[in-house]
Amino acid sequence: MRQAAASGIPVALADLGDLVRIPSIAFPGFDPAEVRRSAEAVAALVTETGLFEEVRITDAAIPGTDERGMPAVLATRPARNGRPTILLYAHHDVQPVGDESLWESPPFEPTVRDGRLYGRGAADDKAGIMAHIAALRAVKEALGADLDLGVVLFFEGEEEAGSRSFAQFLADNADALRSDVIVVADSGNWDATTPALTVSLRGNARFTLKVRTLEHASHSGMFGGAVPDAMMATIRLLSTLWDDDGAVAVDGLLSRDADTPAYTEETLRDEAGLPEGVSPVGTGTILSRIWNKPSITVTGIDAPSVVNASNTLSPEITVVISTRVAPGQEAREAFDAVAAHLRAHAPFGAELEFLDVDCGNGFLVDTSGWAVAAARDALAAGYGVDPVDIGVGGSIPFIADLVREFPAAEILVTGVEDPHSRAHSPNESLHLDTFRRAVLAEALLLESLDARTADGA
Repeated sequence: MRQAAASGIPVALADLGDLVRIPSIAFPGFDPAEVRRSAEAVAALVTETGLFEEVRITDAAIPGTDERGMPAVLATRPARNGRPTILLYAHHDVQPVGDESLWESPPFEPTVRDGRLYGRGAADDKAGIMAHIAALRAVKEALGADLDLGVVLFFEGEEEAGSRSFAQFLADNADALRSDVIVVADSGNWDATTPALTVSLRGNARFTLKVRTLEHASHSGMFGGAVPDAMMATIRLLSTLWDDDGAVAVDGLLSRDADTPAYTEETLRDEAGLPEGVSPVGTGTILSRIWNKPSITVTGIDAPSVVNASNTLSPEITVVISTRVAPGQEAREAFDAVAAHLRAHAPFGAELEFLDVDCGNGFLVDTSGWAVAAARDALAAGYGVDPVDIGVGGSIPFIADLVREFPAAEILVTGVEDPHSRAHSPNESLHLDTFRRAVLAEALLLESLDARTADGA
């Protein structure tokens, strides 16, 4: 198995490069034909394995709209002789590139530098797709195509855009997707050489807030000093969300009490790009702030630009607020707490309007299951280092949908990223040695499951 996994890496990386060249951005305003082209390319790679009875490109309705979601790839191979079924998930859509001038090489031209493959989607999450496919290729080469293990592939096409049709997709395809084990390859590792199993994820409550104080814009010289403009009100209001340490200061947002591994401020500065002289925010251990406590970030603002600045009192300011919710707290409960805080602290009687509320719950893994033990063994064998159980400050809200739809399945959250992958950011990259180890670990996991009956014998 080790030889088969290693020998397949060059082809897998070439295939990954081909996928990176497709700008499969599922956000509104981008060409959906590119997402379709990406799905077709992925489906072709899956078909070429020769392991699946059915491979199809499909989508689902977006509830409450007349729209349909972006195309996903669904492939199925039924289990035989009492073997379990494993579902392998990843997504083929990617984030927009942002400011292209910040990229050191073109975002959709895969480029290798210093042991890393650079490009949008090179890590998040086309590498997850190729890790699954490369592991399956290795299993076929080492064990032959006549496996007893049941395998389902679900490669989504709109994860970065909010997975709006995800729940409906699960409902529409529940029989095809039903599995004993689900591997979500959309997380990261402790570092480039140490694997990790993600055992907790924060939830997210994201919304748009409009702050209004005037019926129309007015001259700042004629009325400034007596009339509150929306920018002043917004700045004053947003500042109440944090205390002097930068920790969240909203009643009703909870924290989770859990131990965290040692992690230094020096490591934080290295991994996050935090310059000397800029202090970390919050209280408690650094990882508790990231994994187990809430955070609030203003991710966007509509206001007069510097270029268009004039001596005017702004009547209305719009911001987007992202609240990361501690594992164990319902995201809607967290949103209600933040909304109540903002209403209670609105200065000068400013009018507030809440729009586009999007809530996704966090996730806590039951680590006592047999699949978790099998995954840990495979990661240790594949990387040569024992895995670390980690929390992740980010959110994968659709996992709550998986838990609801398939309550009996064990869900394993893994990934091929390392702390320097810069997912969602300019110069996103994949550490090539991490990818090699991840492919081997997954191949070993599939091999162990092919030798196991569903009842554990």
